[in-house]
Amino acid sequence: MTDRRIMNRTRVLSRCAAAFILAGATAWAQAQEMRLDVSGVGATQYPIAIGSFAGEGQLPEDIAAVIRNDLAASGLFRIIETNAVISDSATPDFATLRSQGADSVVGGSYSRLADGRYDVRYRLSDTVRQRSLGGESIVAGANDLRYAGHRAADFIFEKLTGQKGIFSTRIAFITRQGGRYRLKIADWDGRNEQTSLTSPEPIISPSWAPDGSRLAYVSFESKKPVVYVHTLSTGQRKAVANFKGSNSAPAWSPDGKTLAVALTRDGLSQIYLIPSDGGGEPRRLVSSSGIDTEPFYSPDGKYIYFTSDRGGSPQIYRVAVDGGQVSRVTFEGNYNVSPRVSPDGRKLAFVTRRDGGFYIMIKDLASGAETRLSDGGQEESPSFAPNGLWVMYATRANGRDMLMAASVDGRVKQRMSSDTGDIREPTWGPFGP
Repeated sequence: MTDRRIMNRTRVLSRCAAAFILAGATAWAQAQEMRLDVSGVGATQYPIAIGSFAGEGQLPEDIAAVIRNDLAASGLFRIIETNAVISDSATPDFATLRSQGADSVVGGSYSRLADGRYDVRYRLSDTVRQRSLGGESIVAGANDLRYAGHRAADFIFEKLTGQKGIFSTRIAFITRQGGRYRLKIADWDGRNEQTSLTSPEPIISPSWAPDGSRLAYVSFESKKPVVYVHTLSTGQRKAVANFKGSNSAPAWSPDGKTLAVALTRDGLSQIYLIPSDGGGEPRRLVSSSGIDTEPFYSPDGKYIYFTSDRGGSPQIYRVAVDGGQVSRVTFEGNYNVSPRVSPDGRKLAFVTRRDGGFYIMIKDLASGAETRLSDGGQEESPSFAPNGLWVMYATRANGRDMLMAASVDGRVKQRMSSDTGDIREPTWGPFGP
């Protein structure tokens, strides 16, 4: 069993909230959390039993429940109900668990340390082979216990599926209620919301730095679109693109040193590259007689995908970061925008207008095959999970803007909604350290 220490992530986000909340927003610091509704199941489901942890009554957070909820929400696990207390230090009753249909089991324990933190231990075991598959000891403060549960769920997910879990990642999104816009950060499932910026003017296009330490976004607080970058650990923010005209659509290079942005400083919207620290002069990527916007880097940093109407209708194109020949990527339909490349570089998510609606499409970049992922007809802003297994996007239903996350095969959907306002423009953060 390995040992892992968790920094107090909540304190970091709270400092950000204190630094960024503008006048009149204090009452929103403690926002109501979103609801997560899951539908569908994966093609394969792993039956797993997760018992109550030993010492459970000592904790303000039920970590076993966090693990259950994470795994169940993925659609890839079938939770075998058990009322048993299963410790990480004791041998599970494999025969009984097998008779209940469980192929694996998780047990754990809690203990409070002298400094007030908690030592959370868990172990995953194979009930068929009757052997341990590994576990961890996680030391966390009271505010980070839910995060500890997410990390445990990530470990279990990877051990059983071979894919990295995303339960300890974060998302950023924009909410609107009345005349107030808020940039928020939350756990992957919408819980633990923190408000990073509140403004009476629109906030759009949030984008995570590759290491998760910064967010870029566009704010209209100065009565024009300006690109800002803020650092989560310090709460500092800086205007990095505030040129004449519009400054919009920031996208990070994989090394975090450069932002691709859409600027109108020389007339029509065109793609430029700027240092992410705001220093230096923008470098124009390509020249076009049309509108070029919505840049997005390929995972290897060699190419930039973008939206352009240079061919007469909005389509997605690709160009090398050092310029050169531009190649068209989408051909089906007369409206394809908002390109997002999967972390492995093999798929492209984008918004298309077809059959009278706006839908999220997934395109296999090698074969060219396209699959419609969404079915609401009012979708926008796709964003891949860092493991590439999910796409989150904004949609609208029953007069309310909300978020949806769908598995790339379309079999499982997770809807995130809130009674406190509309939710738009999600962006999924990277894996943590």
